[in-house]
Amino acid sequence: MKDDEQTLAVYDAQSKDYAALMGEQKADPHLQRFIQQLNAGDLVLDLGCGPAYSSATFREQGLRVDPVDGSVEMVKLANKQYAIGARQANFSDIGAVDLYHGVWANFSLLHARAQDFPHILVALHRGLLAAGLLHLGMKRGVGSKRDKLNRYYSYYSEEQLQAHLDRADFDVLHVELGEGLGLAGDVEPWIVLQARARVSS
Repeated sequence: MKDDEQTLAVYDAQSKDYAALMGEQKADPHLQRFIQQLNAGDLVLDLGCGPAYSSATFREQGLRVDPVDGSVEMVKLANKQYAIGARQANFSDIGAVDLYHGVWANFSLLHARAQDFPHILVALHRGLLAAGLLHLGMKRGVGSKRDKLNRYYSYYSEEQLQAHLDRADFDVLHVELGEGLGLAGDVEPWIVLQARARVSS
């Protein structure tokens, strides 16, 4: 299992453009819903933290945060902007056990290969404490492709994601659909799911 090098190269080259596009999103309702279900001092894995806007908000709201990104330049940008301890790590590096209260995977795992996606979800479940919270933002569609910038994407239907989460022992709590403009200039449909790690009986 290996992160897509061409995708990481795009983010390395366009980290500042991506940060400008994203903007600070403290009012993001998905982010606020996630925070409201956690307690002060809880530890959150920000998987694919980018410029660390979400991580900075977590910290401001009294949470501890572990920001990681596959792009070296994104990590540099995050730490320059927020001194937040962001570190470079790939999806294959997820190895924590019973560590996190929450995982924020906001439009990062859409870059994972479809064959790797189930294994990553299992690793995230393993890294969460009992009944830990997962936020998963993905793009809706069929199959996989590269965008105009040469980034790799895997697309899923709501039903496919629900099934993947169920098999990885997550209970879905909330689903929201929408569409948005990406770095490549295209408007595409997205899906956000919030789920809890199922506790074994």
